[in-house]
Amino acid sequence: MERQVSKPAPLKHDILQAKRANRRAVKDKLTQLGVSFGGIMVFVALLLIFFYLLYVIKPIFASASITPQASISLPNTSSNVLMVGSDELHQQLYRVTDDGGVDFVDVAKQQVTHQTLAIPAGVAIVSQARSMPSQQLFAFGLDNGQMLLGNVNFNVSYPNNQRLITPNIRYPLGVPLLTIADDKQPLKQLAFAYSQKKLSFIYLDNSQHWQLLRMDGEENLLTEEIDWQSEKSVLPDAPIHVAQQKITPDHQQAILLTTNKAFIYDIRNPNSVSLLQVLNLERARAKVTDFELLAGASSLLISYSDGVVAQYFQVNQDGGRSYQFVREFAELGNIQQLASEFYRRSFATVAQDGTLKLLYTTSERELLAEKLPLQHSRALAFSPRADALIAETADSLQLFSVSNAHPEVSWSAIWQQVWYEGYPEPQYVWQSTSGSDDFEAKLSLTPLAFGTLKAAFYAMLFATPIALAGAIYTAYFMSPQVRSVVKPTIEIMEALPTVILGFLAGLWLAPLVESHLPGLLLLLILEPIAILLVAFGWAKSPAVIKQWLPETYQELMLIPVVCFVAWLSFSLSPLVELWLFHGDSRLFITNTLGLSFDQRNALVVGIAMGFAVIPTIFSIAEDAIFSVPRHLSNGSLALGATPWQTLTRVVLLTASPGIFSAVMMGLGRAVGETMIVLMATGNTAIMDWSIFQGMRTLAANIAVEMPESAIGSSHYRVLFLAAFVLFLFTFVFNTIAEVVRQRLRERYSSL
Repeated sequence: MERQVSKPAPLKHDILQAKRANRRAVKDKLTQLGVSFGGIMVFVALLLIFFYLLYVIKPIFASASITPQASISLPNTSSNVLMVGSDELHQQLYRVTDDGGVDFVDVAKQQVTHQTLAIPAGVAIVSQARSMPSQQLFAFGLDNGQMLLGNVNFNVSYPNNQRLITPNIRYPLGVPLLTIADDKQPLKQLAFAYSQKKLSFIYLDNSQHWQLLRMDGEENLLTEEIDWQSEKSVLPDAPIHVAQQKITPDHQQAILLTTNKAFIYDIRNPNSVSLLQVLNLERARAKVTDFELLAGASSLLISYSDGVVAQYFQVNQDGGRSYQFVREFAELGNIQQLASEFYRRSFATVAQDGTLKLLYTTSERELLAEKLPLQHSRALAFSPRADALIAETADSLQLFSVSNAHPEVSWSAIWQQVWYEGYPEPQYVWQSTSGSDDFEAKLSLTPLAFGTLKAAFYAMLFATPIALAGAIYTAYFMSPQVRSVVKPTIEIMEALPTVILGFLAGLWLAPLVESHLPGLLLLLILEPIAILLVAFGWAKSPAVIKQWLPETYQELMLIPVVCFVAWLSFSLSPLVELWLFHGDSRLFITNTLGLSFDQRNALVVGIAMGFAVIPTIFSIAEDAIFSVPRHLSNGSLALGATPWQTLTRVVLLTASPGIFSAVMMGLGRAVGETMIVLMATGNTAIMDWSIFQGMRTLAANIAVEMPESAIGSSHYRVLFLAAFVLFLFTFVFNTIAEVVRQRLRERYSSL
């Protein structure tokens, strides 16, 4: 009898299968939810980065605002006011009048304290002058040939741990009076410049000659007192009727303003004073009403009766440096007062109807236009931090709080050419810091964006042919045994830290390229020729010779060829340099070709960054080519096509979406690269496509300057704008890659 084997009941088997199916369904659902959640969180993270960058960037494009803070009635306003101002926190205001009085105003207490300057009895004031706003100096010329030089000073103390500001008048020379004219002639139309060990004065004497007095101080090592030596001369060819006069704070120039001309004198050496330039300020149907020196004293601001303020500064020309008209600001009304900031290139105007306008010269922005109770204003000034405006009207001194954090930034200043002070023409410039207090930040992102594209271009020019050719050969022609070694090896290269590549490029490759430039050029010519000759020779070799090296490892014979050609090229470099470049290739490039040559240049960056990009392009492109269905290539070969025809007309077309994605991914990697361009270039923000010059990229600039930027400053926020631009670059490239990839897939999906 046959033994019957018991089988599980069908119902139990079905239950087990159902449980397994349910578990699989739950796992599939959890996996789907996890992948979806991960994708959504990636998208959310990108959005958060996008909006955070916008949040940091937005304030630099905000307009200025002004708010009335206080209005203090003045007991005596019959005298003309020479200057007004405040301390840094605008808790104490001051006004200096032309009769030698100084009023200090406590804003919190609404209290006015009057102080009279030390002017001798029976001596009259015949002229007044004030310095640049940042110095807060004033001077009075007396009819006995003496001058009073004073400085508004604010002492800060902390009694009972409370801040106390005490205003006073300080005399920089130690004594209030200084004799200028020994013959006791009155000092009419006085102007001065003061620094710690130098004094300069100009004034008009009784014979209608403009006198220049220069006093140079030298500290006595024994007494620690300053001994003054004076020199005197006459300004030649001076005009008769002068409306205003000034001396630049650096003691280099004296400026005499007439009704329509400005006479500029070189006073650096009192023994050889010369007339540098007569600047024509004429405008049709308009008269010059006022002029001020902009912060830094490099620019002249000229106001006209038709509501225009023009800016002039010195520019290098054929005959030397001379003042030139640069830009103008129109429709400012009937200007009553003109005031410039202490350190920035902002200025304010007040029209007769009380309209206040705040403008910035370099960015050519109108930051504010607001009508205020400033009709018939008599004086206007900024506080030291430019966060307040002090204005005097007919009977009161008014204080306004000003919010104007980033006046130097505008879309035109960031992306267009800007004419900066001292530059011969409008240019794209990135220069964010300097050792000078008068420095104006130049924050153009155009040279940085240009440098980013330049570095990416040369890297892709080097990497794309090598990576795609290697991917095609590895995926289609190479034997599986060799491919299993080559592909992982190249992919491991992608894990190599870019800081190592940058280090090697800057310290080893750059000097090597500079000293063997002809050899490198020879290598680019001989290497492909040698490879083609060896391949042709191998194809024509008899079968006996081909048996020496198995077909599986034929490509390995190119390794010694490549190494030998590289050695030969660099060995022949001195001979080629002597034969073609007269023994000095760098001198030939700079003198004969007229090109600049930097040791760390785009050629070095292209090679170093190319090695970083090659693994990315190779890996993606090789996978795309290797993944082409075999039945397509086999069918093409079966129909009589050669392997090369099959590759170019079937395989590459089918794999074109993946190949294009590989190139675009490599481009995105090159655009965002930081350490290689940081270490292998001179990091100079220039706009030149020359392969022998360096560049500065957005990523490298952020890495270099972000640690030293002050949080919340214009520099800080523009660096975030640079990061936003870099974010957009990669987003645009990836979007283009995806769109093109989809279209290529649709076009060749029928193959």
